[in-house]
Amino acid sequence: MRASTVMLGALILAFGLAADAGPASAQDDTADTLQVPIVYLGEQVAEPLPLSLVEPVPTDKGLAGARLGIEDNATTGKFLKHDYTLVERILPGGADLTAVAAELSTAGQTLIVADLAADRLLALADLPDMANAVILNIRAQDDALRASDCRANVFHVIPSRAMKADALGQFLVSRQWMRWVLIHGINPPDQAFAEAIRRTAKRYRAEIVEERAYGFQAGSRRSDTGEQQVREQMIKLTQRLPDYDVLVAADESEVFGEYLPYRTWDPRPVVGTQGLVPTSWHRSQEQWGGTQLQRRFTRAFNRWMLERDYAAWEAVRSIGEAVTRTNSADSVTLRNYIVSDAFELAAFKGKPLSFRKWDQQLRQPILLASPLMLVSVSPQEGFLHQRTPLDSLGYDEPDSTCRLNP
Repeated sequence: MRASTVMLGALILAFGLAADAGPASAQDDTADTLQVPIVYLGEQVAEPLPLSLVEPVPTDKGLAGARLGIEDNATTGKFLKHDYTLVERILPGGADLTAVAAELSTAGQTLIVADLAADRLLALADLPDMANAVILNIRAQDDALRASDCRANVFHVIPSRAMKADALGQFLVSRQWMRWVLIHGINPPDQAFAEAIRRTAKRYRAEIVEERAYGFQAGSRRSDTGEQQVREQMIKLTQRLPDYDVLVAADESEVFGEYLPYRTWDPRPVVGTQGLVPTSWHRSQEQWGGTQLQRRFTRAFNRWMLERDYAAWEAVRSIGEAVTRTNSADSVTLRNYIVSDAFELAAFKGKPLSFRKWDQQLRQPILLASPLMLVSVSPQEGFLHQRTPLDSLGYDEPDSTCRLNP
């Protein structure tokens, strides 16, 4: 009887110890898990509406791509005990960035996907609380951010205007379309893309035979009267031009560019911000596994992946790749790895992507697409570079005034 009692007591004690060990073990697992918060920082600002009602207006442009990126990071992270979370901060227009930066720094949230205009991006990057942050730019295409206004804590995932203009220029030169007409809008983004086109023309010895500005506004563009007015405006805008091969539109503001195809006086192709468009991502991209990414995005968000979505996905995946390789969530450690020669990102582009050391711009092929079809991918064949053909797009190291990571 006594032996049975002793044995029963031992069993109870063993089960008790096991029960006590359960929560402790779970706590140990939690303690061993690397927490990786990634902040999506956006701002509520008005964006130009599409000229056509055919195109839906997404309210989560960029943010949806970041959410998909977090899911992809988690796939690898669950095996490595890396716990990724997306901290979504959408600020009112003109919000106090100083207060936001202080909050993020205090919370240890210094890995930031920045969906901000150029001036706001610089204001954030220059704050003392952001000195050691890793800020990934997914919106601002300004070339100055990769030159005179470059910052050591800012990485550029979205391609610059110079990269897009060079991608387009290489295609035109490869087709021997060397005589261009440039028509640009009057808003600052339009002027900036027009300047990038001028640089590309000079670089590849193409000739801009004439420039014209579109400075007047259409009336009721969706009524019969409006359509007639638009047609007459486009004909007037493109009449009596010198002989040319292609019309280049610079209309990031989406005021007139979509009206140019089939309404020009001369029968010429339209390229640039409308027509044949250089972009880092397009819904027609099916090569190198792109279909799989498109389908996953469409299932999750019930719309096509847009360029800013793709840039946000690249940004989140860049952090995930660096965390996987370094087993660290420390921003300084991750920054050092991202700018190293060891960093590579697989991004459904046919070749690994990496960041340029001198201006921290993500190298990547640029797609050239019509509204429904992928036409070509730049760099074009024959445009060589001693380091990688990807560096034939945009400002190369000798041309850049930015000198980060010497």
